[in-house]
Amino acid sequence: MKLNFDSFLNKFTEAEWLKAVEDLLPLTHEVDRTAVQVWFRFYPLNLFRFVEAAEDREKTIQRLGLQGNFLLKDQIDSSHRFLYGHRYWKTVKAEIEAEAERFDNAEIGLADEVKKIATASAAKVKADVSLLTGIAAAGLMTLVQSGLENFKAAKGEPDKPKGIMAKSPEQIVATRAKDDSQGLLGFLKTINKQFSIIFDETISNGRFPVMNDQQLTSASQADKSQDWRARDSRCWDGVIPIECTAASCGTCWIGVIGGQEKLSEVAPRERRQMKVFGYEQPDDARPFLRLACQSRAFGNATIVIPPWNGVFGKQVYHDVEELELEPVTTSAKHLRETVREATAGDQK
Repeated sequence: MKLNFDSFLNKFTEAEWLKAVEDLLPLTHEVDRTAVQVWFRFYPLNLFRFVEAAEDREKTIQRLGLQGNFLLKDQIDSSHRFLYGHRYWKTVKAEIEAEAERFDNAEIGLADEVKKIATASAAKVKADVSLLTGIAAAGLMTLVQSGLENFKAAKGEPDKPKGIMAKSPEQIVATRAKDDSQGLLGFLKTINKQFSIIFDETISNGRFPVMNDQQLTSASQADKSQDWRARDSRCWDGVIPIECTAASCGTCWIGVIGGQEKLSEVAPRERRQMKVFGYEQPDDARPFLRLACQSRAFGNATIVIPPWNGVFGKQVYHDVEELELEPVTTSAKHLRETVREATAGDQK
């Protein structure tokens, strides 16, 4: 009797998925090593399951302050475009669909199942398996959150590599590590150093300037080069969505896939608020998941902006203490109220 692939994948908890990704990091090329960890934090399994189990879905979404698109079923072919492995998506998707038909080993470990998909796909595209490990893991989680029917219905067409992402994996890694030149006498500068925050590696203007020791949201607000709101309705003032600039709304969370060591360390307020929002920020001093309004730059950094935000730490993870928020001026009254409810206790 053929085993149900959906049931196999769905038996694993979010913690087990994250452990599998961590175990696979040594086998993942550096170009996607941080990016795949960011991707899994952008689409937390616990949040998806919490919303799916709700009696009143719309009320729950409103109560959690979810804005934007957090559903993978609407982004099956696009959510992982910041992974180098995205270029192999068509092959990986087809391999996952084939595995769903032939699956017959319920005892296999999750990490081994990811390796199986990555290895088979790598052989077909004649690429090193390390370049497909991250996209294979993301693909399997996409199947979990979208369902096999929706997964199969997606076209499976990846974006054509452009911009920095058209370079080799090694060149991309090197580019992410570089800082903008400060001129011939740049080494003498102590003030007025200017760097770049790259938010889209596929386009030539996918960056904005940032002064040394400037907050990312402040730098983002100063960039008027595009109609950012046309790009994302949450972006009323710059490419990074913001509501308060004081760690009280959670709209400005970002992933950092290059140069995280060139951002300021996490302060206690950011650390606490990330738990309130539900964003699973690692404990590192300079982690790959940040609030842009609390992060100051001291060099170039490459970031990814998630398409949604929310306030769900207390309800979903139950790890938020009942704390009073520090007074803050913000135009986002509805979000301020959501945060207050989220830190006051569970809403039944």
